[in-house]
Amino acid sequence: MSVIWTILSFIIIFSVLVVVHEFGHFIVAKANGIHVKEFGVGMGPKLLGFTKNGTDYVLRALPFGGACVFDEEDPFEDEEDEAKKEENPLENSENQYGGKFSDASLAGRIATVLAGPVFNIILGFVLALIIVGTCGEYDCTVGKVMEGMPAEKAGIQPGDKIISINGERIYLFSEISLHSIADKSDNWEVKYERNGELHVVNVTLQAMDGGKYLGVMSADKVDCRNFKIFEYSWYEVRYWFVATFKSFGMLFSGRLTKDDVAGPVGMAHVIGETINQTKQYGVLTVIINLVDIAMLLSVNLAIMNLLPFPALDGGRLIFLLAELIIRRKVPRKFEAIVTLIGFGALMLLMVFVLVNDVSRFFRK
Repeated sequence: MSVIWTILSFIIIFSVLVVVHEFGHFIVAKANGIHVKEFGVGMGPKLLGFTKNGTDYVLRALPFGGACVFDEEDPFEDEEDEAKKEENPLENSENQYGGKFSDASLAGRIATVLAGPVFNIILGFVLALIIVGTCGEYDCTVGKVMEGMPAEKAGIQPGDKIISINGERIYLFSEISLHSIADKSDNWEVKYERNGELHVVNVTLQAMDGGKYLGVMSADKVDCRNFKIFEYSWYEVRYWFVATFKSFGMLFSGRLTKDDVAGPVGMAHVIGETINQTKQYGVLTVIINLVDIAMLLSVNLAIMNLLPFPALDGGRLIFLLAELIIRRKVPRKFEAIVTLIGFGALMLLMVFVLVNDVSRFFRK
């Protein structure tokens, strides 16, 4: 039974993330007069669908990814064929539903490409509102200082509010742990506030149990059942932005391995483990934890799609920014070839992550 709940939860979470992302592209494309040929959820064979106002709405078999397919020029079409189409625009019945992506203004195309990631960030914020409004949040106020630990030696006291670590502003108590995991240096410059006055101390973290610690515990949660819900929800989204970028840094520096990267199968496993570990506390606890996972994935999806890699939104954005700089469009064939190569590389990466996810279970 738990397997069924895991699969259903996985499909619901990923479907919501994909629909919101593609809807962002869809609605902004429509606003800029761009014809959307297909709005698809999932990959692989078509399960069902319908057509309305010139757009095919399609549900596909595999619950991974989706697509918002615009009406675009064929980059490999002969110039003569293209000229004939321009001479007889009424032959193309899709004109009544909007124009080609390339015919829209540069600002409109940039907005359309950015809309998917932006909508995922908005979704992340909405989900954060649910979590923070329900559970509250821990700010950076120190509730307890552990005896003999670096914080005590540096003079940090209960009631102090930590403002920054090594010059990086922090807002949530969880960011202290994030810095201890992600920062290479064990030496911290900690800025904190006490009675309205700022203090700066230098501390060396203490290594213990495979980690490194400052030696502080949080104060009580901030009650966010008021306007603070918006402030701390943004801090929550910001936390996952920072955590994602720091994770990239750890991955590229070799401090994380391939086993620290999870694909769809790995995330399904995380969802299953979350359900199993929280179901004893009731349905509400399970739902809140799943919403938390969805928030993380939504922010992560936004960042991943903005990476300047061909076949991703960020890769397409690079071509549009190049057009903005050089004041002419990048040759269509060149963009298509680069995107095709990038898509192939992306598919190979997905296969690698999938195989690694599955093989990891057998290595345990």
